[in-house]
Amino acid sequence: MKTPILLLAFLGSTTILHAQMIIDRDPEIENMVKEVNADSLQSYIKVMVSFGTRSTVSSASDTKKGIGAARNWVLNKFNQFAVASGGRLTSFVDTTTYASDGKRVLHAINLGNTVATLKGTDPKDNRIFIISGHLDSRRTDVMDGTADAPGANDDGSGSAAVLECARILSKHSFPATIIFVTVSGEEQGLLGSGYMAKKAKDANWNIEAVLNNDIMGSNNSNQTNIINNTQVRVFSEGLPFYDLDKQAKMIRQLGLENDGKARQLARYVKETGERYVDNLQVVMIYRNDRFLRGGDHSPYVQKGYAAVRITEMNENYYRQHQDVRKENGIAYGDLPEHIDFEYLRKNTCLNLCNLANLAKSPSMPQEVVIEVKRLTNNTNLSWKVPKSGKVKGYYIMMRETTSAFWQKKIFTTQTNASLPYSKDNYFFAVQSVSEDGNESLPVVPGVGK
Repeated sequence: MKTPILLLAFLGSTTILHAQMIIDRDPEIENMVKEVNADSLQSYIKVMVSFGTRSTVSSASDTKKGIGAARNWVLNKFNQFAVASGGRLTSFVDTTTYASDGKRVLHAINLGNTVATLKGTDPKDNRIFIISGHLDSRRTDVMDGTADAPGANDDGSGSAAVLECARILSKHSFPATIIFVTVSGEEQGLLGSGYMAKKAKDANWNIEAVLNNDIMGSNNSNQTNIINNTQVRVFSEGLPFYDLDKQAKMIRQLGLENDGKARQLARYVKETGERYVDNLQVVMIYRNDRFLRGGDHSPYVQKGYAAVRITEMNENYYRQHQDVRKENGIAYGDLPEHIDFEYLRKNTCLNLCNLANLAKSPSMPQEVVIEVKRLTNNTNLSWKVPKSGKVKGYYIMMRETTSAFWQKKIFTTQTNASLPYSKDNYFFAVQSVSEDGNESLPVVPGVGK
């Protein structure tokens, strides 16, 4: 069931209690979503599987088998898509030498992420939005880089979503920059994403959101007969991992344990995804990742970026980290025939509409604060215009302290508001809104004077 947002009109100090329950879709994004094609996704996965293995410790130089051949094929696909971009999409394989760690890498390897950058059109806008999937696959023995490891769902599905989003979005222009990346080394310990996150932090990239896609194409679990292709999970960290010790006092004082960057991004993904993708419920999971497990969004979270993991509702462990075989009447192995490509299409649409909505939006409002110089049952908010982008106005967002999701959105063209709601009882945030209705990520207010 989709969670409705009550949209309120706001003029000066008067709140008008009538409005539509669902924000209209941006026609351009709606048409992009319609372009996502299940057959395209299936074709990408079949080629990835044809490389035999994509293990990070497989050959980087063989032209037909192994991780090197796979990442060069992805590069070639990005270059094909670049033709329609008018020169804005550029790509390369970002490589580094990774020395033996004595655990999952026993000798030095050539570690490479295949990266395509769709440059934003606004020179004043340095925001970056990333979609990621991991290209590498594995056998039951994670150190086996020779025998076949098809990896159709883990994570051919996420890599296919990256490619399909690149194919469609590269034909459009956005003020902000979008990066499409298939990383290597996830199965050896998040190596490729760790390398990229560190590179981004060292270079001070302004990454506002990372959508990591891993295991997103199977509609069933190995323990039930239930088939579910109408729900997808989004995992998010509630607290800031980076510099938590410095922020803990203020988080505790304001009660913001559930409002870290990643959690705000997850709420955004849910609202936007359910707006554009029919028959798909986005289920927020209040964990950074699955129980005691990890994914390629984690290195970004650890560097202070907003990053979430998008993954299928029920994992089938017969298809995950398993050699292809039949045993006791059970078929094991991660093969294309076990993927629901219509489900994968919807999950890819979820990524695409969020990337497009974010990249079309103005940047976030600046210096958002709640006035606290006097005691009052009203809530007085103020903010400054965003650094980049033309705004139609702003949404003030509200939810009760017990609510998981934003419940009300109040539109205003002003940069301040006095609301007849107590800050004791509600959380607030502010979004910038473009002329086409595209919202920035929300900013939770700090304490003003």
